[in-house]
Amino acid sequence: MNDQPPTSLSRRTLLRSFGALGVFGLLAGCSTDTPVNLTHVTVQTIEGKPIDLAQIKGKPTAITFWATTCPGCVEEIPRMVALQKKFGPKGVQVIGMAMSYDSLSQLQAMVKEKNIDYTVWQDKTGGAAAAFGPVRLTPTFFVLDSAGVIRYQKIGPFDAKRVDQLLTQLSANK
Repeated sequence: MNDQPPTSLSRRTLLRSFGALGVFGLLAGCSTDTPVNLTHVTVQTIEGKPIDLAQIKGKPTAITFWATTCPGCVEEIPRMVALQKKFGPKGVQVIGMAMSYDSLSQLQAMVKEKNIDYTVWQDKTGGAAAAFGPVRLTPTFFVLDSAGVIRYQKIGPFDAKRVDQLLTQLSANK
């Protein structure tokens, strides 16, 4: 048995491993047990109408933070459309939350160009991004249960199979 303290090389290796595990957790998808605090967070529709974000509680929700200038976000649109088609009729809310730097005219053009049929809101003040983490990278995708608890979170493309299973479960329990 080795009772010697770790060398600086082994410490660095150990620290890198823990750091990689933390990043892997964010990239692989994780959940929490605490509801997202959505009180006093206002976003807006693509028409500029204010919406109280707390209204999403009560139904399972798939929400992605995205930007019109983000190639990965644009690639994600068909996957979000598929979620809306499959789970919208089952009571799941599917939302694209545009970042504050997207203009309403950019959003309106993208919705029309890509035939987006799920809800698109703009996080004009950054309050929603702050409430969810904060969200700093796009796309960042979440699944919330009806109580507003994060059941899945993923930076980058979400795991379609895992999200499908989770939304199937959450929509059956509503």
